[in-house]
Amino acid sequence: MSQPFHMFHVQVGRLQRLSPSFLRVTFTGEELHHFADNGFDQRIKLILPVPEHGLAHLPTGPDWFTRWRGLDDDKRNPMRTYTARQVRREAGEVDVDVVMHPGGDGPVARWAERARPGDKAVLLGPDARYDGWHGGLEFRPPAGSRTVLIAGDETAVPAICSVLERLPAGVVGEVLMEVPCEDDFLPVETACSVKVGWLARNGAERGDLLVPAVRAAADRLLPPLPVPEAFDDVDVDAEELWEVPEEDAADSLYAWLAGEAAVIKTLRRHLVAERGMDRRAVAFMGYWRHGRAEVNA
Repeated sequence: MSQPFHMFHVQVGRLQRLSPSFLRVTFTGEELHHFADNGFDQRIKLILPVPEHGLAHLPTGPDWFTRWRGLDDDKRNPMRTYTARQVRREAGEVDVDVVMHPGGDGPVARWAERARPGDKAVLLGPDARYDGWHGGLEFRPPAGSRTVLIAGDETAVPAICSVLERLPAGVVGEVLMEVPCEDDFLPVETACSVKVGWLARNGAERGDLLVPAVRAAADRLLPPLPVPEAFDDVDVDAEELWEVPEEDAADSLYAWLAGEAAVIKTLRRHLVAERGMDRRAVAFMGYWRHGRAEVNA
């Protein structure tokens, strides 16, 4: 019996440097004919080989995660979350766009710097043979919502571009992406009528451009709303910032924001506490935290 997610054994087929900060890795494999093409911000796991052992000790089966966590450090394969940027089932290919941080010393950064066609990996992704809801999709606007506010830093760019490519005609609003430099402005096609804005930091602090740009966009897209009397903030150094509404809201605007957790926390406070947006109409995702080492998850 098939499960929502499957471990697809793959190899690197092609590598394309899209810009200074983005590397596209095209994975190939016969199993990828069964990789579900759900689009939008479909989350997947990239699992990498370890020196000497490769993927030999990667557990399988329903309890694989518990057994994986119990492995010795030298046998536990690094695992990180990414977006399935493009899926071509007939060709047996999946694209994953990796952010290349200068001086990055995480396992994916080290792997990406030396990756070559033929290198082995595993993608934990949605299985098209499963008939139910796969999960891993956080872009879920309320039914009838036709206005969006989408924002994020470079770690959210692959998901945002994938969302843009799937938005239908008739959707309006604004999309804002903060990246390290102008050369990281990527071409993206969409059938909708949203305004797409790229923001180049050029050495500025993270969020210095994104936060005021989102506030200005909220001024244009949101009517005056009553603000809540109480607001529960999140300590991003002690807990994960990941809020995805499970219920539809009556708001006409739907917001999706992802990136560095402290920046997203600031935007969360502005939209909900200061502007009165219904939390059921906003998805907030702290993809990473500045100053915190990557951990396997």
